[in-house]
Amino acid sequence: MNLRDLVYRLYAHRVERRLDLSQGPKHIGVILDGNRRWAKASGGTTEQGHKAGASKIQELLGWCSETNVEVVTLWLLSTDNFDRPEEELKPLLGIIEDAVRDLAADGRWQVHHVGTMDLLPAGTQLVLKEAEQATVGNKGILVNVAVGYGGRQEIADAVRSLLHDHAAKGTSYEDLAEIVDIDMISSHLYTRGQPDPDLVIRTSGEQRLSGFMLWQSAHSEYYFCDVFWPAFRKVDFLRALRDYAARHRRYGG
Repeated sequence: MNLRDLVYRLYAHRVERRLDLSQGPKHIGVILDGNRRWAKASGGTTEQGHKAGASKIQELLGWCSETNVEVVTLWLLSTDNFDRPEEELKPLLGIIEDAVRDLAADGRWQVHHVGTMDLLPAGTQLVLKEAEQATVGNKGILVNVAVGYGGRQEIADAVRSLLHDHAAKGTSYEDLAEIVDIDMISSHLYTRGQPDPDLVIRTSGEQRLSGFMLWQSAHSEYYFCDVFWPAFRKVDFLRALRDYAARHRRYGG
């Protein structure tokens, strides 16, 4: 261990020791951004960047487990990403499939897919379904893997599901218009039954949500980190928690 690593570990320990975990976030959403730029900066390929990003996921979940986080939502593939060239998208989907298999094989996490299945190749759909089935009942962190996910698409899907549900019950559109409310729409989201994210972290220096959990993040705190996702360290995570703890959440009050 060199001097720099030693100083880093001591600093991370100092930050962690001063955190009040009882006041920490229970649900963290993470926009895993910067894989391609990290690869370019380090002289690697785009595929190497995505693989490096995927290998960081288990580390993050370990840190979350140590700090009493209960739900983590990982944005792995957006609906916009389908516009990428086939030579990049196909390997990326393979890397995501491997990452999801690893999460399921770990044995600690409960895996849940959030996103539009119909947009995904059959093989990817199968991996996601098998991971969910294999991890039902696991007591560890609930890990939402957002694959083929877009916030606007989620809201549209929720409204569509709501309409189908009430059409099957024979509810007229006029009656539905009178009774529809926020809770009804929330009950049809991909994350129905889950708490909304307390904290949303985005890496790579970008300061926007890009459509991530638009409905659920209405009262979330945001933390934008300059480092690219593959270079995200425990101290960066702890700084995000420290920043969250320093804020006074008023929920509009």
